[in-house]
Order: sequence, then structure tokens, then C-alpha cells
Amino acid sequence: MTSQTAQTFINAEKFQNAEQLWFWFLYSKSVRAGYIHSHTNANQSRRICELIDVETLITKLYLAGRISDEQLRIMKQFGDKRRAPHQYIWTENKAAALWRDAMNTLQHAAATRGWID
Repeated sequence: MTSQTAQTFINAEKFQNAEQLWFWFLYSKSVRAGYIHSHTNANQSRRICELIDVETLITKLYLAGRISDEQLRIMKQFGDKRRAPHQYIWTENKAAALWRDAMNTLQHAAATRGWID
């Protein structure tokens, strides 16, 4: 790692929780793919990790059986809506439980890597 790269990550902003990490990841992937246009300014702070880091982490959690197909589906579905499923909405009750478990798994794994305050 070059000193410039090391300095960038030292000054990088960490995430508050797994949900913020997940929403940032999906939004950033959409911007990169050209599906949506970024409305951010040049002064936006740099994040502690790169998109590929999050993608690799999710893949490892999936391959280790810590996140299921159904959880990934819910994460994508509600991530695209930019909101978590609500446990008190009858049609979202099961999705909320799956989301919560997946976010707890992601929270622990990302915190271990130092991405979450």
C-alpha cells in the first residue's frame, strides 16, 4: 500500500452501521453502472472501504453459509427501495426478520474489519 493510499484510508469516514454500509454499496454500484446519476458534490468524504471490498465480504459470508439466498434477495429488494423492511407491516414481517439477521451478520463482519464505528 502506498503512503497516499494509506493516508486516504486514515482520513476515510467509517459507517455508522451495517444498513448504512449496505445502502451505500448498492447506491454506489448503481452510480458506477450508470443506472443513476450521483447527486453528490466533490467534498463528499471518502469511505473506509471500496465497493470490491464489500462485494468480497458479502460473497465470503454467502459462501460460508452465514447469509442465505433468501436473505440476499431481501437485502437487494429493500436495498433498492433504500429502506429496511418494517416488522409491523404484515406483508414485510418475515422479510424484516431475515433483514435483521443478515444485517447483524454484516455488522459483525464489517466491524471486525474496522469499517463501522
